[in-house]
Amino acid sequence: MSAVVKPEPNTPRGAARPSPAALNAAAASFAALTARLDYLNAEDTELVRRAYRFADEAHLGQLRNSGEPYITHPIAVAAQCAEWKLDAQALMAALLHDAIEDCGVTKPELIERFGAPVAELVDGLTKLDKLQFNTREENQAESFRKMLLAMARDVRVILIKLADRTHNMRTLDDAPREKWGRIAGETLEIYAPIAHRLGLNQTYRELQELSFRHLRPWRYAILAKAVAKARSRRRDLIHKVQRELETAFAAAGITVRIAGREKTLFSIYRKMDEKHLSFAQVTDIYGFRLIVPSVIACYTSLGILHQMYKPLPGKFKDHIAIAKLNGYQSLHTTLVGPSGVNVEFQLRTEAMHVVAESGVAAHWLYKASDNNAASRERLGAKWLQSLLDIQDETRDAAEFWDHVKVDLFPDAVYVFTPKSQIMALPRGATVVDFAYAIHSNIGDHTSAARINGDQVPLRTELKNGDVVEVITAPVSTPNPAWLGFVRTGRARSKIRHYLKTLAHAESEGLGEKLLAQALRAEGRSKLPPDDAENQLIWEKLLRFTANRSRSELLTDIGLGRRIASIVAKRLMFLLAERGEKPDALLLTRERFTAHETVSQGGVTLDGSENSSVRFALCCRPIPGDPIVGYLGHGEGLVVHTNDCGVGQRLRHRDSERFFAVEWAEDPVRTFETGVVVTVRNDKGVLARVAATLADAEADITHVEMADESPQDSTDLRFVIAVRDRTHLDAVLRAARRTPSVLAAARVVPAPYSADPTTPGSG
Repeated sequence: MSAVVKPEPNTPRGAARPSPAALNAAAASFAALTARLDYLNAEDTELVRRAYRFADEAHLGQLRNSGEPYITHPIAVAAQCAEWKLDAQALMAALLHDAIEDCGVTKPELIERFGAPVAELVDGLTKLDKLQFNTREENQAESFRKMLLAMARDVRVILIKLADRTHNMRTLDDAPREKWGRIAGETLEIYAPIAHRLGLNQTYRELQELSFRHLRPWRYAILAKAVAKARSRRRDLIHKVQRELETAFAAAGITVRIAGREKTLFSIYRKMDEKHLSFAQVTDIYGFRLIVPSVIACYTSLGILHQMYKPLPGKFKDHIAIAKLNGYQSLHTTLVGPSGVNVEFQLRTEAMHVVAESGVAAHWLYKASDNNAASRERLGAKWLQSLLDIQDETRDAAEFWDHVKVDLFPDAVYVFTPKSQIMALPRGATVVDFAYAIHSNIGDHTSAARINGDQVPLRTELKNGDVVEVITAPVSTPNPAWLGFVRTGRARSKIRHYLKTLAHAESEGLGEKLLAQALRAEGRSKLPPDDAENQLIWEKLLRFTANRSRSELLTDIGLGRRIASIVAKRLMFLLAERGEKPDALLLTRERFTAHETVSQGGVTLDGSENSSVRFALCCRPIPGDPIVGYLGHGEGLVVHTNDCGVGQRLRHRDSERFFAVEWAEDPVRTFETGVVVTVRNDKGVLARVAATLADAEADITHVEMADESPQDSTDLRFVIAVRDRTHLDAVLRAARRTPSVLAAARVVPAPYSADPTTPGSG
C-alpha cells in the first residue's frame, strides 16, 4: 500500500514546492480519488477503497515510464469513470483492470474478494491487452472480437477501456518515441471511432487530438500556432457576437447559457486534407453553443438567431427531430455574422448537452434528474445488439472484424418505411441493407424494391428522405452478388452465413450421393442408416477418416477432401467384419455398366446445385453435352465436357476423382457458353449482332473484340446464356443470317495430347 503523505525529514518547513516523491505519493493515494466519489454512498465508497488497497498492494514496486508509481494509472482511469458517474462495480474494475495481466492475480481470486460482476469486467478488459491493430493475424482479430463482445454484454467494459486509453494517450510523451506511431494510430483508427459510435464526443475529440499530436507533431504545432493567431485576431468579433446574443435573448425572456466552440486541430487538419483547402479557407473554426431550458426554446432561439444574422442556405440541420445514430441531438445552423464571417451555432437543452458530450455514459451521469433516462439507456443499444447478431453468424474472428469495421463510422442517411418509421443507416447503404435492418427474414427473401413509389434495382443507394418499400417472395434467397454492394456489417454477415449454410447443406447432399454411388460399385445398394444398430460402424469409419461427425464426413466427400471410393471400400470392410456380404447381383450389374457414360446411381444435374457444383470455364458445358464430373480438392464437383482437353488431362493424372454425371430432363436455368462471331468491320455491326442474339433469347453476359489493328474482318467473342444445345444451334443459325456476319461457332476447348510439346497438353 502507498504510505500516507508526510513531509520528508530533510525538507525545510514552508518549502515552496513539494518534492517529486511527495507529489508521487499524493497521486498514488486514495485521496486523489475521494473528492470525485461524492455521488456514491458510504458503503459503495468503502468497496472502492477495498479495491484500491488490493490494487495498490498488487502493483507495489511497479513504476510507469514517467517514474511514477504504477497505481497512479488505475487511479486516473477510475477518476475518469467517476467523472461519468459510473457505479461502484465499474470503479472497482477500473482500479483492478491490470491486476490479472500484470500482477498474476487470478479471476477466481477476484470473484472471491469482489464478486463475479467485478471479476467479469476485469476479465473482459484483460483480454484487450497488447492489441495491435492494422494487422490481420488471427490472434489479434480474436482479441478484438472478445473486446467487442464483452462490450456488447456490458457497456461498462468499453467505458473503462476508453478511460484507460485516454490516460495512456495523455501520458504518451513518457513512452519511447518508437511506440508513438503504433499506439496513436491504433487509437485514431479504433478507439476514437468507438467513442464516437457510442456518443462519447468529448472523449472522441480528445483521443483524436492526442493521436494527431503524436502522429503528426510538426503539422500539429504549425496548426496550433495558426489557430492561436486567428483566435487573437477574432477575439473582438467573438465578444461582439456574444454581447449581441445576450441582449437578444434577454429581450426575448429566454434563459440561455452561451459557450464558445472551437474546431479541434485534427478536424481542421482533416477538412484541409480531404477538401484540399488552405487554413485561410476553413471558415467554421469558431462557433457558439447555446443551451436553453426546453425543446420549444431551441426552435424559438433558432428564430431569434435567424432574425439577427442571415442564414447560409443548406447549412441548417435538425438533429432534434431526427437524432443521430449515437443519440446526439441539436439544431445546427451557420449564419453570416459581423464582418461577413461565417459562424456556426448549435442549440440544445441541458439534457441533450449531457448526451452530446457523454453518450452512453449519460445514463449514469444524468439518470437521476431526467425523465428520458430510459431512452438514453438505449443509446448505442442497437449497435451493441448488432455485434451479438454478427457474432451469431460469423465464427471467424478476422471476418467478424471486417463486418464490424464498416459500422464504426456512423455517417448516416435517414429513410422511411411505408408506415413512416424512421430508419438510420450508414451512408452508402442500399435497399438490401435496409431490408436486413428491418429483419433478417425480410433480407433473406428480398426480391424487389420501390423507392418513393418507383421500382429500383436492389443495389440502389439510399438518400435522405427516401421512402423504401421492400417486396419479398418465399422463393427468393440471398444472392452472392449482394456482397459486392451491401454496406452494413449486419447485412454482410447474414448473407455470408446463409451462403455458407447453403453450401454446407449442398456439399453434404452431394457427398451422400457420391458415397452411395461408390457403395453400389462395391455391391451395396444404399448407405447404412445413422441409427443405434449402425452407430459402432459409423464411429469406426469416422476414426478412419478423422472426421467428427457423419455430416462432416459427407461434406468433405462433397468438397473433394475425401475420395468416395476409398471411404466406400473401408465401409464395406467394416460391414464385412460384422458378417454382411456384398450383393453379387448388384456387383455384377455395376461392373457390366461401368463402361457406359452413366451408371446407375450417377449424379443428376439440373442447375439448382449452386455452390456445390461448378461448370468448368475451359469448356462451359450446357445441357445436351456429354459430361463427366471431377471432384476437385476442396472445391466440390467440377463438370467438364467429355472432349475437354483440361478434363482429359486431369483424368489422365487423377482418374479416381472422376465419376459419371448426367443432365436432368428439364434443367431449371440457363447455362453459359462461349461463341465467336466473325464479322466484316462495318459500321454498327456489334449492335446488330447483339440485337440478333437477344432476339434469339440468348442473354449476353460478356463480350470482347479482338485487339488487333483495323482489318476487313474481326472476331467478336461472346459469353451467352442458353437453355441447351438445341437452343444454342438456333442462336448460331440466327447469327449467321445477320448482315456482315461471316461465320458463327461455339468456342471449343483445345484437345488433350499426352505429348507435352503439343498445344493443349500443358
